Amino acid sequence: MGKISKILLCGHAGVGKSAIIEQLLYGNHVVESPSHSTIEDIYTAVIETDRGVKEKVRIFDTGAAAVVEGSDSDVPKHYLNFPDGFILVYDVHMIVIGNKSELTERRQVQFDTALAWATKEKLRHWEVSVANRKSLVEPFVWLTSKITQPPSKTTFLPGRKTKSASSNNLDTS
Repeated sequence: MGKISKILLCGHAGVGKSAIIEQLLYGNHVVESPSHSTIEDIYTAVIETDRGVKEKVRIFDTGAAAVVEGSDSDVPKHYLNFPDGFILVYDVHMIVIGNKSELTERRQVQFDTALAWATKEKLRHWEVSVANRKSLVEPFVWLTSKITQPPSKTTFLPGRKTKSASSNNLDTS
């Protein structure tokens, strides 16, 4: 083990960044457990590479502060200078659509059964018919609205100006 590698984990609030790290390192994440907002956590792990070498890695869980949108960066500049690698975590939006709802005599899955399953899986559910174009609109509007939501504002307070690391003898390595 030589230098400690630094990895920055970033993504929007609620996508599961902390859950990924907790499960990876400790194996104790419980699915459907309540989530808590992270301000910033730092984890240290020893990871065996594909070369069989054990490397020490420091993983920085930034909460929702390190999200980059287009050319305007919401990432504090100090996050951009130190990492050796970045991991972007995102949430996959998914919905369930039952098609051919007009063919009731040929139905193989009952509406209530599909709705119960979708609810259990925390998915939105619609029954549509290609014969009824209007029925197709709502699921696509809902999904498009979800995947194009503007990022939530960070909960970080504005920073104060401080002395540089070199002037106060801090080790920044």
